[in-house]
Amino acid sequence: YGVAYFCEQMLKTVHQEIKDKIFTVSGFGNVAWGVIKKIDELGGRVVTISGPDGYIYDADGITGHKIDYLLKLRNSGRNKCEDYINEYPNAQFFPNKRPWEVKCDVAIPAATQNELDLDDAINLVHNGCTCVVEAANMPSTLEAINYFIENQILFSPGKASNAGGVATSGLEMTQNSIRLNWSSEEVDAKLKTIMVGIHKLCQEYGEEENGYVNYVKGANIAGFVKVADAMLAQGVV
Repeated sequence: YGVAYFCEQMLKTVHQEIKDKIFTVSGFGNVAWGVIKKIDELGGRVVTISGPDGYIYDADGITGHKIDYLLKLRNSGRNKCEDYINEYPNAQFFPNKRPWEVKCDVAIPAATQNELDLDDAINLVHNGCTCVVEAANMPSTLEAINYFIENQILFSPGKASNAGGVATSGLEMTQNSIRLNWSSEEVDAKLKTIMVGIHKLCQEYGEEENGYVNYVKGANIAGFVKVADAMLAQGVV
């Protein structure tokens, strides 16, 4: 969910929103499921998932009961996204390929490390993608990241946009500490507030003179400042 909230803030910097945007997402596990569910709630349309065997393209959008089916697909233990077309035959399966060749507005790599390389980045930019939001740990290669930044594509490293998992763990620890249970809606609202705050810091430290936000630079500086301030507050230096 945090990835979707961060993406929402990124798009706002260029006066856009998630609603009616086309998204390509990789993977079909916990992270991909959560991203797809929240994007659907915010009005976007996700058209891909992927696995070790290839990727699925569903032009009608992965929504409603299709999102619920992803849980069944994940729990099957087969680790094959091709099974999706057995349930939804109108979708297409592309074996041994990655979804970054599909035309989209926003791409969200949510599967594994180094799954999006320079050729994929070139494909995305060529096909009109304007925003890339990492939801996995280092899914984009350095060459791909540099290409996105050189072309002024909104790009967020996972250390920023994928911070929601750690943030939610912190919220769970807080509930345990204060002996209080929050509803899922309360946790969701607190998570959104956290992600909006992280984005604000990335924008503050990453915005360049021409208005482009370099989220890689912003996230690095924001992280360093947070650690430095904590060390100073504790009297370490």
